[in-house]
Amino acid sequence: MQRPDDGTDPNRWRALWVTLVAGFMTLLDVTIVAVALPSMQHELHASAAAVQWVVSGYALAFALSLVTAGRIGDAFGRRRVFLAALAAFVLFSAAAGAAPGIGLLIVARLAQGVAAGCLAPQNSALIQQLFRGAERGRAFGLFGATVGVSSAVGPVVGGLILALAGPAGWRCIFYVNVPVGAVALLLGLRLLPRVEPGGRGRLDPVGVGLLGCGILALMLPLVLAEGGGLTRTWWLFPVGAVVLAAFARWERRIARRGGEPLLDPRLLTETRGYATGAGLAALYFVGFSGVWLVFALFFQNGLGYSPLMSGLAVTPFAVGSAVAAAVAGRLVERLGRLLTVCGLIAVMAGLGTTAVLLWLAPADRAAWLAAPALLLGGLGSGCVISPNITMTLREVPVRMAGAAGGALQTGQRLGGAVGTAALPGLFYLTLNETHEDYQDAVALSVGCGVAAMLCALTVAVRDWRRDRPGKEGDEGCPPETSHSHTHAGQN
Repeated sequence: MQRPDDGTDPNRWRALWVTLVAGFMTLLDVTIVAVALPSMQHELHASAAAVQWVVSGYALAFALSLVTAGRIGDAFGRRRVFLAALAAFVLFSAAAGAAPGIGLLIVARLAQGVAAGCLAPQNSALIQQLFRGAERGRAFGLFGATVGVSSAVGPVVGGLILALAGPAGWRCIFYVNVPVGAVALLLGLRLLPRVEPGGRGRLDPVGVGLLGCGILALMLPLVLAEGGGLTRTWWLFPVGAVVLAAFARWERRIARRGGEPLLDPRLLTETRGYATGAGLAALYFVGFSGVWLVFALFFQNGLGYSPLMSGLAVTPFAVGSAVAAAVAGRLVERLGRLLTVCGLIAVMAGLGTTAVLLWLAPADRAAWLAAPALLLGGLGSGCVISPNITMTLREVPVRMAGAAGGALQTGQRLGGAVGTAALPGLFYLTLNETHEDYQDAVALSVGCGVAAMLCALTVAVRDWRRDRPGKEGDEGCPPETSHSHTHAGQN
C-alpha cells in the first residue's frame, strides 16, 4: 500500500491495536495467575515455595529480557522480533496450560516470561517508529492505559475464569492466550510495517552479560522474599549494584570508541526527560504494583471475599485508569509534566483515602465506601503512566527506541518487584504484631505504597519547576520529531 505524502504508515492505528492486544496479554500474565495459585498447588501437589515460582519466575524472566530484546529489535527489525516473540508466547502459554507437573509448569512460565520480555519493548519502539507529534502522544496514551489496566484487572479476569471453569480453571488462564495470540499474530503479519533495520546488527555480549547478572542479583532476593529468601540472599543487593556499575562503565567505554552499546549512556546524560521519567516510573511502580497484592490479601483473607469479588472490589481503579489514560494522551503535549504532578496528587489522595476507609469502615461496607476513592486513584494513575511514557521517550532517537523502552520497563519491573515484596511483607508483619488485625495491616501497607508515590511526586515537581521558564518552547513537538521522517524509514 502506498504511504501518504507525510511518510506515515496508513495502517498505523490498526497496527497499534495489534501491538496493544499482545502487550495486554503479556502484562496481564504478571498478575492474573496469582489468584489461581491455590488451585495449582492442590492439583499438582506442589509446595507453596514451588508454586510461587509460577508468578515470580515469569516476572524475573520478563525483566531480564527487556533491554537486550529492545536492542535486538533496534538492530534486526522490530516487526521480526515482535512476531517471533508473540509466536513463542502463544506456544509457551499452551505448554503451561498442558503442564502435567509443577516442574514443567515453571519451565514453561520462565520461557513465557522471556517471550513476553522480548515482545514488550517492541511496543513502545513501534509507536516511536509509526507516529509523530500529537498522534504519538495519543498512541502512548493508549499504551499507558494498557499498562495500567492490565495490572489492575488481572485479579478480576483471573477470578472470573476460575469462577466459570471450576477447580481446573487455572489451565484456562493460560489457554485463553492461545486463540487471542494467534489472531494477533495473523493480523501482525498483515499490518505491521516491513522496514529494514537501521542498526548494523551488532550486539554487545559483555554488556548483555553484565546487565543480566546485575538485574538478576537485584531481583532474585525480591522474588524469593515470600519464602524467606530475602534474609538468605540479601548480599546479592550490593553485588548487583557493583555489577551494574561495571555495566555502566563498560557502556561508556563502548560509546567513546564509536561502538554500539547495549544501552547508550547518552540516553541518561543527553536525552532530555529520559533519566527523570525512568526514575519516576520506578518509584511509582513500587507503590502501584504492591498495593494490588495487599488489597487481594485484605479482601480475600481478611473479609472472606472470593477471588472474583476481590477483583471486582478494585475495579473502580481500573476503570478510572483506562478513561484517564486515553484522555491524558491528548493533553500531554499541552500540559507536559504538570499533568503527571496532578495525576500523582490524585492517585495519592485516592489510595490514601482508601487506606483510611478500609481502616475505619465496617467490614460489610468497606468495598462500597472505598469505591469512589479508588475511582479517584485510578483517574490519577491514568494521568501518570501514559504521560510519563510519552515524556520519557519522546526525544529518544527512533534508532534507540527499543533499548530505551526496554530500559524504562526494566525500571518499572524492578520497582514492581520491590513493591510486591515489601508491601505484602509489611502486611504480614503488621498482622503478626496486631494479632490478626487486617484493618491495621491494610492501612499501614497501602500508606507505605503512597509514601513511595510521594517520592515519585518529588521527582515530578522538580522536573516541572525546572522546565517552567521555557514552557512554551518545550511543550510542543520534541526536536526528535522534526527529523523523525529520516529515522522512521530506517528502523
